[in-house]
Amino acid sequence: MKSIGLGCSLVLCLFVVCFFIVPFPASGQAVPGVSEREILIGSCSALEGPSHFLGTETVTGAKAYFDMTNDAGGVEGRKLKLISYDDSYDPAKTEACFNRLMLQKVFAWGFFVGTPTAVKYLPMAESNKIPLVGLFTGAQTLYVPLRHWVISVRASYFDETREQVNGLWGTLGYKKIGVIYPDDPFGATVLEGVKTALKTHDAEPVATGSYQRQTAQAGGAIDSVRAANPEAVVVVGPANTVAPILKQAHAKGWKPLFLTVSFVGTDDLIQEAGSDAEGMVVTQVVPPYYLTEYKTVALYRRTLAKYYPSAQPNFVSLEGFVDAMVLVEGLKKAGKELTREGLIRGIESLHEFDMGLGPKLKLNYSSKEHKGFDSVIPTVVRGGRAVPFTDWSTAAPK
Repeated sequence: MKSIGLGCSLVLCLFVVCFFIVPFPASGQAVPGVSEREILIGSCSALEGPSHFLGTETVTGAKAYFDMTNDAGGVEGRKLKLISYDDSYDPAKTEACFNRLMLQKVFAWGFFVGTPTAVKYLPMAESNKIPLVGLFTGAQTLYVPLRHWVISVRASYFDETREQVNGLWGTLGYKKIGVIYPDDPFGATVLEGVKTALKTHDAEPVATGSYQRQTAQAGGAIDSVRAANPEAVVVVGPANTVAPILKQAHAKGWKPLFLTVSFVGTDDLIQEAGSDAEGMVVTQVVPPYYLTEYKTVALYRRTLAKYYPSAQPNFVSLEGFVDAMVLVEGLKKAGKELTREGLIRGIESLHEFDMGLGPKLKLNYSSKEHKGFDSVIPTVVRGGRAVPFTDWSTAAPK
């Protein structure tokens, strides 16, 4: 009996010793994409194809902020790793890109580009309960209804078109406004934004014309809208379609005040359109990247120069940088015991958060509000640069 008791005691001792010396996995390791040393973030965007400028620049800006964060010790000792794949701004490629990210078991998604692709990714994020933070689109479907797993940063296309229509109507006195747009969800949401803004003035577009997405074959749309003799025309699309439309319109001798929204990629538009971009109004969702009096713009310039010295500063990569800031702040708020739900709650806790982008661009998230900014910044292309203005009379054609 003594030998049996002694044997049991030895087994018990061994169990106790093993219990205390065998390392158990940290709780974070049970969360996809999270280890003691690393957090994996996944991205699908236009890294190839005609709109690759938007995707590559968004990712470059985000990576720059991640690099800076990692050099400062990461988040709770964990380094951030961004895994980015191409979807070419093509809805048909979204499922394949999604599956690649799922195989990588990323913790969260971020830095996606475009409305036609976003409408595919949103239900994927929601059904798989994966946080999706920062999309380069202002489509209304991001904001209404509230999507628990989706966090937007930029102002919406409805915010942009409201600023445009109110400036045209109230200051310039332009009542005849037309729209040229691609036949896709991006074009549809901007068109709806213009219509919604005009309804507040008991008006509607004098003419609209659509063209096939990702093509420059917009002659029919140009002619149909021109026939209504509008004073201003909102042209919707990325630079690879808007630039040819401007050139075609000017070649026909048609020169109303042309406007577009931030998705165009202003710097790419100026490069593609050249002198035909002169005088175009572009609403922006971040301040001009050369206004270093804003703390975060100055930080962006320094960080981009350090980690990507060959990259040229622009609106798109600045927005990617800002999106990454929001994601990182959410991770910090979530704490050491990181979970996907914790990230969402962390971002929701950012109230009146100063982003270093001026008094109008502060974050005010909550469990009922996943939209970051409401304000937009109108700019007009003068001398090959997008120049901000507050008085819409300065945007009148010269």
